[in-house]
Amino acid sequence: MTEGVPRYTAREAIDLVTSGFTELPGPASPVHVYPVHPAAPAAPTREYGPDGPLSWQGYDASRARAAARTGEEESVVCGTATIGGTATVLISFEFGFLGGSLGERTGDRLEAAYAYAREHRLPVVSLVATGGSRMQEGMRALVQLQRVARQSTLTRAAGLSQIAVLRDPTTGGGWATLGAGADVVLALPGAQVGFAGSRVRPPEADPAAYTAEAQLAAGAVDAVVPPAELPGLLGLWLHLLSRPSAEPVPPPPALADTDLPASGWEAVDNARSPQRPCAAAYLDAYLDRRAAISGDRCGGTDDGMLCGFGVLKDGKDGGRTVAYAAQTGTATRPAGYRTAARLIRLADRLRIPVLTLVDTPGAANDAEAERQGAGAAIADVFGAVAAAGTPVTTLLIGEGGSGGALALAAPDNTWATPDSYFSVIAPELAAAILKRPPEEVRATADQLRIRPQDLVDLGAVRGIVEPLKSQP
Repeated sequence: MTEGVPRYTAREAIDLVTSGFTELPGPASPVHVYPVHPAAPAAPTREYGPDGPLSWQGYDASRARAAARTGEEESVVCGTATIGGTATVLISFEFGFLGGSLGERTGDRLEAAYAYAREHRLPVVSLVATGGSRMQEGMRALVQLQRVARQSTLTRAAGLSQIAVLRDPTTGGGWATLGAGADVVLALPGAQVGFAGSRVRPPEADPAAYTAEAQLAAGAVDAVVPPAELPGLLGLWLHLLSRPSAEPVPPPPALADTDLPASGWEAVDNARSPQRPCAAAYLDAYLDRRAAISGDRCGGTDDGMLCGFGVLKDGKDGGRTVAYAAQTGTATRPAGYRTAARLIRLADRLRIPVLTLVDTPGAANDAEAERQGAGAAIADVFGAVAAAGTPVTTLLIGEGGSGGALALAAPDNTWATPDSYFSVIAPELAAAILKRPPEEVRATADQLRIRPQDLVDLGAVRGIVEPLKSQP
């Protein structure tokens, strides 16, 4: 047990997030099919003698002691609950029952819970605390991970959201399926989180790497949430992810009352001004009750890319959920692009419209960015936008630096503020490539036709948004 970190029982974890819980009845008979491919023949109904499929001596007695100690029949409790006004299927692991391990009966319960969620069109929240697969059932336990993965995939394909809350500890296959495979991953402070449990890690391994905080820094967790804040944040996430909409959102109004630039270089100056409103200001003005996702699930984060979901403020579109991916004026890192692609694909699957805010001098092009796969990450965002069936709206709010900016731009639905520019390349770099002296940079900016009004004439953007106070 991680020192100083509370280890909640399954029922205590449920009580953390809801005051009303109705347990689903356990499946009367096995509901699984082996192998998991739908075209494959079903395995015979399992009929085991004493001590399970491996005849593991003492296994039945261990189960009986676990049941007496915890009051549970299995390592997972499944039911329905209302959290923050949204009905959900709630799954909670009992670590006191054989380390919260996954056996065949666990798989029966999880499969039945997921099937109930799809039948009743409910999101799934998993309160995970597990040491992994149950050794006393051998490979019959390990293949439950395939079973859980299939149920998660079917639920994802049904357009239902999945949220995981990582308790102490969350390790092994439970982390690699129910935990890391969720759409949104939250964790309790100090929780032990990692594929390797404490008894199977290399002896020299740094224990700090196997914590919720380390997983957040590595881009595998969206937020570390104190227990007192968990009900409110879970309720917000469930609200945000359960409100589909087929219509695109309008572009936000400009926050600065800036005249259109007279020259290309003036457009560059306006966009690079430290006084110009940036992404955070636009999100604050446009959205209410935001919740952020963090990380690319590949080991990285980028503070220069803000991603998440929020509720549109008052107006004819007020109350709708919108997903957002917003550049903050820095050179975007590969992790930022991958996080944005994750956000867009999640919104597309849940049929939630997307707003992207473009503001970057370009993609990060240092050696580390290349080692992290800058090209592939940018291509991932281009592909996510191109494939999206949900409507995407883009507002250019500052610098639009080449392909690193264009990757987030919606074809045929990109707008610009008066204090922005978009260019195939920065004017300074264009002049350098053309071997022009520095004094010709300003003229080069004019030649590139990068002003907002030029972008409209070129058909690169649909229009220029007006300041809020100028709108009727």
